[in-house]
Amino acid sequence: MPKIAYQRRQARGERKPVRIKIKKDDLVRIIAGRDKGKTGKVLEVDRLARKLTIEGVMVVKRHTRPNPSKQIKGGIADKPMPIDVSNVMVLTPGGVPTRIGFKLDTVGGKVRRVRIARKGGETIDRK
Repeated sequence: MPKIAYQRRQARGERKPVRIKIKKDDLVRIIAGRDKGKTGKVLEVDRLARKLTIEGVMVVKRHTRPNPSKQIKGGIADKPMPIDVSNVMVLTPGGVPTRIGFKLDTVGGKVRRVRIARKGGETIDRK
């Protein structure tokens, strides 16, 4: 985010972008809310609002009016809505919901920060 835009947001009293340990395409399980127990893939991460959009979770019906100039057909469509970051946990490759930690790992002479599962200690990054 450019520095000027950030300063403008601060002047209006908006929240700072927060570091979220969950990334796009992670597999997560919902631990609170109306979809508790469901699992899904993260489609979008919003750092300013601290929210995630997850595939097949918090799906609502949206009514849209047809607009021929914009090629919008109209009707009733299902749309996944964002859910708060605090209501999800990342799944390990073994399928266990866990919190995320970091460790420094040297690969080929380069030091990298790798995400690890707090339960079991296995790496979460799929590379």
